[in-house]
Amino acid sequence: MRDIWVLLSQAILLLLVVVLPPVEAQSAELDGLIEPYMVANVGSGVRGIIETVDVDRGDFVKKGQVVATLQSGVEKATRELARIRAEMETTIESKEAQLAFSERKKKRYEELYKKETIPFGEMDEAETSRMMAELELQEARDNKRLAELELQRTTEVLERLTIRSPITGVVVERFLSPGEFVEEQPIFKIAQIDPLNVEAIVPVELFGSIRAGMQAMVRPEAPVGGEYTAKVKIVDQVIDAASGTFGVRLELPNPKHKLPAGLKCKIIFPDQ
Repeated sequence: MRDIWVLLSQAILLLLVVVLPPVEAQSAELDGLIEPYMVANVGSGVRGIIETVDVDRGDFVKKGQVVATLQSGVEKATRELARIRAEMETTIESKEAQLAFSERKKKRYEELYKKETIPFGEMDEAETSRMMAELELQEARDNKRLAELELQRTTEVLERLTIRSPITGVVVERFLSPGEFVEEQPIFKIAQIDPLNVEAIVPVELFGSIRAGMQAMVRPEAPVGGEYTAKVKIVDQVIDAASGTFGVRLELPNPKHKLPAGLKCKIIFPDQ
């Protein structure tokens, strides 16, 4: 009887091995959303009237590119005046020549005074003239330095009236037009879409298995489609107790701007 039970147990085990497939690691597929890497509301640091708008919605711009300017006629004239003053050398050259003459005169008077051919008062007057010429030369140099600083200040003021893009991206929206007054409101909204952010809400069961630096496949929804490789950049360390989930952000390269932001997608983490 015992032999029969042994044979029956062996037969059942053999049947399980043959029928049941081996357990394999399965990939985790999550829903995600492709978003811009950064969105900037671009405005002006000073109040003024818009003179030119150089880009419009849908245009691609580079970091530092001029996108708009404010009226700046007075500031340009002020900068030109400061530039001329900063470049003037005639006053300094004149004071240098006057100082050189005063030094030669003082030297002659010292020799005459040593020979007792002139009184002390004349020699003292020559020394005083030399000192005054030296002070006037220093004053001329100080005035030139002040003119250079004024040129720098007016250049900075004029630069603030030139609005540049802080990022490389695409113009999402243009809010104002030439002739309108700008104070604190933005003029453009610009989105950086290279790289892109991919945001995912992940079940708490996968916490610890997804780490920064991991790679995942991103499949955008139709009609874009395709498969792209992204890298995990941020894994939230705070779990949302209500939903039992946590957030994960991936970075998706988009060098040729083939992918638009705002698409839904599937994110596949292999062997999770």
